[in-house]
Amino acid sequence: MAPPDPSIVRLEGPWRHLDVRANGLRFHAVESDVGVPADRPLVLMLHGFGEFWYSWRHQLTALAQAGYRAVAVDLRGYGDSDKPPRGYDGWTLAGDTNGLIRSLGHSSATLIGHADGGLVCWGTATLHPRVVSRIAVLASPHPRALRSAVLRDRRQRDAFLGGFLYKQLPRFGERTLTRNDGAFLVDYFRQRAGARWRESRDFDEALGLNRQAVQIPGVAHCTLEYQRWAYRSQFRPDGARFMELMDKPVGVPVLALRGRDDTYIAEPTMTASREWAPRFDYRDVPGAGHFVHEEQPERTTALLLDWLAADA
Repeated sequence: MAPPDPSIVRLEGPWRHLDVRANGLRFHAVESDVGVPADRPLVLMLHGFGEFWYSWRHQLTALAQAGYRAVAVDLRGYGDSDKPPRGYDGWTLAGDTNGLIRSLGHSSATLIGHADGGLVCWGTATLHPRVVSRIAVLASPHPRALRSAVLRDRRQRDAFLGGFLYKQLPRFGERTLTRNDGAFLVDYFRQRAGARWRESRDFDEALGLNRQAVQIPGVAHCTLEYQRWAYRSQFRPDGARFMELMDKPVGVPVLALRGRDDTYIAEPTMTASREWAPRFDYRDVPGAGHFVHEEQPERTTALLLDWLAADA
């Protein structure tokens, strides 16, 4: 059977699909079709590992109806965005976001990111502070807080590194992700999601789409390159330099959300991010695991809108 075409992520719905050039690449982005003027405040949403723009399906329309220009993007290497073999380091990923904001015609934006997408938010807010007005991070602690927790907290280390180390092996990780039509993602999502979402039709539909998307040529390799750089850079000068640059306060408001039942990212790891975010607001969401914006979409959207309005 032929591998799926990248266009399979251009799903029909109350949104429109865009191709945006930024940082030397073409990115696939999705914008609500509510009809918000392009000069309204931009909210750019960045997905996490094993997903694509569709993880923000619940927030796209709600944010637009509230008057924001809501745009979700396939990160570098995912979905229908370009898939270069390199460029998955913290500097380049932050540069992608900086370029996307400007290519969408804005001088600044609110960034919302889940997991790996949240780490890109932290990096962009630190390295390109002039284009970031605020960030919301979901299940995504500050990189220095995460590193400290993995080194010092056995529970966080076991949860985080358990499925992390095998991904460093060339080709083995790619085969694992794509084998049996992306069956790896079944265990990945079921282990990290809360019971309520696991038993829903929405979970089955999202998981089926993610399994298709990970089989798009190049996606498995690029997906793993994020985590390969994150791990290997800890032992190299470029990683030390990146962590040194990240050791400064983020000057914009930060909202940190975590599902109360998240077994992957512990609450102390999230709240430790306060050390690098003087304007830090932490909320945990009951009835949700690692994918809080999909498991409790109405509660998550309400928290985001309240926070956006308070800091407007």
